[in-house]
Amino acid sequence: MSVLEAFDPIAEELAGLAPEKVAMLQAPPGMALRVEELVQKKKEGSLSFEESIELERYLALDLLISLAKARALTMLAS
Repeated sequence: MSVLEAFDPIAEELAGLAPEKVAMLQAPPGMALRVEELVQKKKEGSLSFEESIELERYLALDLLISLAKARALTMLAS
């Protein structure tokens, strides 16, 4: 099972709770800046093991939120 397949049912459940609110979700500015910082460190080859795990968690969260937003927008369109 891929991560996408695992997250999809959860994203659908989240979207169904409040599609209007889910469709408007955005990452806090501080989180976006931290992700940019971690991505830059990865490109430079200076990312620590702990930072690598942190980045993976942010990316997983971003995937889940993106899937939930897509589901919410689909629900709102129908």
